[in-house]
Amino acid sequence: MADHTPHGPIELGAKMDYAEHEATYGRFLMLSKYGALHCATLLVAMAFGFFTSAGFFSAVILFILLSAVGIYLLR
Repeated sequence: MADHTPHGPIELGAKMDYAEHEATYGRFLMLSKYGALHCATLLVAMAFGFFTSAGFFSAVILFILLSAVGIYLLR
């Protein structure tokens, strides 16, 4: 039967850069948080623009206002 156990030195890989890992994770969380905010804000503004008689420009203004309030609250 073949022996598949390693006989040479074991490769342990490169050292982890934990500071860079945490910075990347922080940026990912920020992108996820603000991306979800803008998706939800866009859905509310589109519903406001399509299902009321307010129109496109009122929906854009609502999107900007809701985005600004959401960004302020998520900081």
